[in-house]
Amino acid sequence: MARHRLTRIYTRTGDQGRTRLAGGQEQSKASARIAAYGTVDELSSVLGVVRAHNRSRSPGAAVRQELEEWLERLQHELFVAGGELATLPADRSPQMRVLGKAEWSWLEARMDQMNETLGPLTEFILPGGGILGANLHLARTVCRRAERDVVLLLEQERDGAGVVQYLNRLSDFLFVAARWVAHETGEPEQLWKR
Repeated sequence: MARHRLTRIYTRTGDQGRTRLAGGQEQSKASARIAAYGTVDELSSVLGVVRAHNRSRSPGAAVRQELEEWLERLQHELFVAGGELATLPADRSPQMRVLGKAEWSWLEARMDQMNETLGPLTEFILPGGGILGANLHLARTVCRRAERDVVLLLEQERDGAGVVQYLNRLSDFLFVAARWVAHETGEPEQLWKR
């Protein structure tokens, strides 16, 4: 028999500007915690747009499958980050997955891999590099906002330190990925003119 987790999407709790955390605690939708995991969710949605554009490319494109696999992994990891942020530390079970060194190291290894094919960056670049590159830059800026939101949560509630480290690495990854995709697809990058 199928397990139904979400049988009804609307709860009416939000009608008064409140929502519930994973442990059932009610909070204002304007709280730092809700803002933090909301921006993480927004970032995952932007990566969904990048994936849709990537899948619409020619099936023979060399980087298409690799990028798809990477972005899918990132969306799963962002769901883990959102779950961590939506759960108060006292409510987290020892079995609850949280992001850590394995995820940061994976991002660093992918950046090193992509950088092998890129020339040195001698000047700032304007966000662009084709539709994929431009959307990866958009994801990078949303990632930086998510990082700022989680830093605020960290300062207010002393929670989210691991997610901050992950988002910091991820924003770097998205910058390199935007450059790598532009290079691999032959899209020019525009340098900032001083």
